[in-house]
Amino acid sequence: MDLKLSGKTVLVTGGSRGIGFACATAFAAEGCAVHIASRSKESLEKAREAIRARHNVPVEIHPADFSKGDTVRGVVEAVGHADILVNNAGAIPRGDIFGMTEPKWREAWELKVFGYINATRAMLDKMYARRKGVIVNVIGLAGEAYNYDYVAGTMANAGLMAFTRAVGSRSVDQGVRVVAINPPATRTDRMTTLLRDQAQTKFGDPERWKELTTHMPFGRPAEPDEVADLAVFLASDRASYISGVVMTLDGGQAARH
Repeated sequence: MDLKLSGKTVLVTGGSRGIGFACATAFAAEGCAVHIASRSKESLEKAREAIRARHNVPVEIHPADFSKGDTVRGVVEAVGHADILVNNAGAIPRGDIFGMTEPKWREAWELKVFGYINATRAMLDKMYARRKGVIVNVIGLAGEAYNYDYVAGTMANAGLMAFTRAVGSRSVDQGVRVVAINPPATRTDRMTTLLRDQAQTKFGDPERWKELTTHMPFGRPAEPDEVADLAVFLASDRASYISGVVMTLDGGQAARH
């Protein structure tokens, strides 16, 4: 299936690792020029080289802290010609309402919530002027399957789902689509590290971490490439009538709740 993305430009936030890196690589495979942003210049450089080794497309890096509004606006100004924005930067720590202190809560939301809002607002300004473009928000399953022990993430994700639906319902009037993906626990380096620590505590052996995923659909977590494949499809003209929608990619986990 030709997704007709060749020659387009994409900006992926949090694009140096995990789901963001998988998205950047998937868009590169479709022939897109890729811009990736994250806080670490070193990890961005490694990601750039990895993508270039596999795909003959331009790859530009943007070391930037997307929890800072002015920084976000600066990156978008530099990549304002992008046809596609993938909002992905953000990692909210676990904790219940007592464990998540106000400073921790606000710090987490500055990146995952306001980072998405600021990047979307700045990019919509560019896209509305051209009357074309797509924004894909990578959010998270906790917005549907509420988790007391992940209360800040649950609230953030639920809010970003509503944000996507509200903005995407009217952005189409300007020729722009806004959509979202809710992935579940996904096999990133961050997740693997957490599970290895848990396996060490439970079994005395970090290599047994996969035993902690057997309760998941298909007996495993989602793969970053599976999330990336959906992001690429949603950004393509094959999904040209999809906007203001949150796509759940979870193997049925939300329905189990």
